[in-house]
Amino acid sequence: MAKKFAVSGQHYLFSVQAFAHTILAGGGIEYSYAFRNGTTRSVIEDVYSGRSNLGVIYQTTENAAELNKALDDAGLEFTPIISSKPYVALPASHPLVNAKSLKIEDLSDYPFVYFEQEKGDSAAFYEEALASVPRERRVATTDRASLTELICALNGYTITSGILVGLTDGSLLNTIPLNTDVTLKLGYIARKDEVIEGQSKVFVDHLTRNLNRYVQL
Repeated sequence: MAKKFAVSGQHYLFSVQAFAHTILAGGGIEYSYAFRNGTTRSVIEDVYSGRSNLGVIYQTTENAAELNKALDDAGLEFTPIISSKPYVALPASHPLVNAKSLKIEDLSDYPFVYFEQEKGDSAAFYEEALASVPRERRVATTDRASLTELICALNGYTITSGILVGLTDGSLLNTIPLNTDVTLKLGYIARKDEVIEGQSKVFVDHLTRNLNRYVQL
């Protein structure tokens, strides 16, 4: 019987790597895997419907209450793996690239590039910390490659976990600590009371190793 396993996630390359390692570890000559990047709402819906076995998202001290309510309503729960501080991601050409740390006010003259979410969803569903901060220059996109390209072309920025891996952003963007009291928690969502075993456990193990390797504390 062909192995089947699917994960949905926000736009993190470290989770893509963990998924690839899961496929390699599974081996076999017949399998059907799927990895889906999407909005926070779509990740929740994929796991709720059973379209995906697990979802990869983040929470902050600002959005945890609202996100946890949405998860609870869907019969899901969030399991944190690791915590980190937010970082500003910007290109090498950016005037602030050599700063030791930045405040959100320092970025007011530059375009904020972010992942577009579902219509009507609040800032709690955004993939960037401090998404509710008013900004005069905002550019939305739906995929990781476009986000990186826009940041580089516009001398813009985004707010991330500080984890930049892979060719599509790890070699093009720099990260600088953001001076804020907000803390990120990176982890996964699953159906309540579900036992994490089989391919799900393999994926979670690889995800945990990746996060412990890459997160800047």
